[in-house]
Amino acid sequence: MDLLSIKDPSFLKDLSIKELESLGEDIRKFLIEKLSKTGGHIGPNLGVVELTIALHKCFNSPQDKIIWDVGHQSYVHKILTGRACQFDTLRQYKGLCGFPKMSESEHDVWETGHSSTSLSAAMGMAVARNIKGENTHVVPVIGDGALTGGMALEALNHIGHEKEKVIVILNDNEMSIAPNVGAIHNVLGRLRTAGKYNWVKDELEVILKKVPAVGNQLAGTAERIKDSLKYMFVPGMFFEELGFTYLGPIDGHNYEDLFENIAYAKKYDGPVLLHVITKKGKGYQPAEADRVGTWHGTGPYKTETGAFVKPKSSPPAWSALVSETVRKVAREDKRIVAITPAMPVGSKLEGFASEFPDRMFDVGIAEQHAATFAAGLATQNMKPFLAIYSTFLQRAYDQVVHDICRQNLNVFIGIDRAGLVGADGETHQGVFDIAFLRHLPNLVLMMPKDENEGQHLVYTALKYDDGPIALRFPRGNGLGVEMEESLREIPIGTWEVLREGDDAAILTFGTTIPMALAAAAELEKQGVSVKVVNCRFLKPLDIPMLSGILEDNMPILTIEEAVLQGGFGSFILETANELGFDGAKIDRLGIPDKFIEHGNVDELLNEIELTSEAAVERIKRWARQKEKRA
Repeated sequence: MDLLSIKDPSFLKDLSIKELESLGEDIRKFLIEKLSKTGGHIGPNLGVVELTIALHKCFNSPQDKIIWDVGHQSYVHKILTGRACQFDTLRQYKGLCGFPKMSESEHDVWETGHSSTSLSAAMGMAVARNIKGENTHVVPVIGDGALTGGMALEALNHIGHEKEKVIVILNDNEMSIAPNVGAIHNVLGRLRTAGKYNWVKDELEVILKKVPAVGNQLAGTAERIKDSLKYMFVPGMFFEELGFTYLGPIDGHNYEDLFENIAYAKKYDGPVLLHVITKKGKGYQPAEADRVGTWHGTGPYKTETGAFVKPKSSPPAWSALVSETVRKVAREDKRIVAITPAMPVGSKLEGFASEFPDRMFDVGIAEQHAATFAAGLATQNMKPFLAIYSTFLQRAYDQVVHDICRQNLNVFIGIDRAGLVGADGETHQGVFDIAFLRHLPNLVLMMPKDENEGQHLVYTALKYDDGPIALRFPRGNGLGVEMEESLREIPIGTWEVLREGDDAAILTFGTTIPMALAAAAELEKQGVSVKVVNCRFLKPLDIPMLSGILEDNMPILTIEEAVLQGGFGSFILETANELGFDGAKIDRLGIPDKFIEHGNVDELLNEIELTSEAAVERIKRWARQKEKRA
């Protein structure tokens, strides 16, 4: 089938199962080819081809609300809703988003990129439907990994209590990004092995009525018999006890099973959970064989072999540098424990887990629990390392405030993917953490200029025993600098002058240091001498150095790959005011007050004018003003 000709899902209504199977094959070929060039979430999408087709055949989107949890498995949905022609631009600047996006299509009824939100959203949509007197279905699709998130369990509890008509599709592929963990995962495992056992009251009544003489009386007790038998045959009864009618488990790649059970689900007036078993990466052998999450989301690859297209040689990845330094120090300090909320692969903690299995904890998609679990460890004189992406740390904000910082506990937070991350876009840009962390009492916040300084700051964090400490580091690889063999502590709150100058000062850190140095070099050619400072400690500030710059009456430009509101530049302004330098000339470059969409990081920086050229223009403006006064 010509996928580029699809405008909306209505064409599915008239297709036979054989035609649907052919369509599914075409979609898999299309995804394997397109994603080999753009990269993307191939494993999750190959696994939901039949399920997505079945949902769009059986429901009427957008009147019926299909809600994708996390959203990285929505590529098939995008194809069926008329966006196949945009896949050459997937996750690229001004191109097709890798997650559901309302501005792209009326069929994207919920935007997401973080897990475990779909059920709460579904409850809201279902209640709104009832108030407005509409007769539509609300269908959240949630994975078994996302179901381990506390928010999902809160929503299950609420939906079951209110007996709301919601059809929850549990897409169970036994993995999220990495193999799932936890008791709920084990419940699902028992359900998988229990075999298919769909209980439908009206069908049971038909059977019982056929019993001579007593059939009608038996049919009247069908509900009680049904429940009793369920307790005998279905392990746990977890979802039934929460108020859901449980259907499954069923084969998520079998159209007849899908259609039959979706039809059952639509008959019920209350909440239903349809347990669908799928295979992540189905139809592409390298992705099917993956058991550690490598094919969850990828860069470009060769379709014939599955080999990833990567540079021949590159500096170490930041995630690996940090985790391997923690591992190195852990050999000498048995207090060190590593914690991840379902991101052992992304955080490069496989080596730590292999060497210290008793000190490595993957808590599942449970960022709040991860933070307070780390706090609990710290009360017992352990040294927990919490490896977490910046954008996911947002989900544990109260725990960082209340449980870690308020109690002044020795938790080391490794904030991965800090700054712009590019292709994953708005939901994953790590640009808010400085603003929501730097005002917290007791917390030390750092960011290194390169991987050598990075390993020393990791060592500093692990040696620090006076409270919580956090290290931001970007996505991708280091700069390729020479690495020192011996680790050393860097005094807390000390900055480093990278370039001397007398006419102005640039205060910056991390990924924007090369930008600052390039601006200073260009200004030097134009007769303007600029001091560049590596402000590796974002909190506490280096007050002696900052005071010296202010006393010299040097204009200051702060540069940060983070939001300006409440960020590092704001901290400099506030501190100058507190030090009595009310008339200080301080300007700021950073992320403006908007969400930054997906695209290449350099393209995004250019769009928001966070560049060395912009820095040059800001400082030249001061120089011109100085000349006019002279």
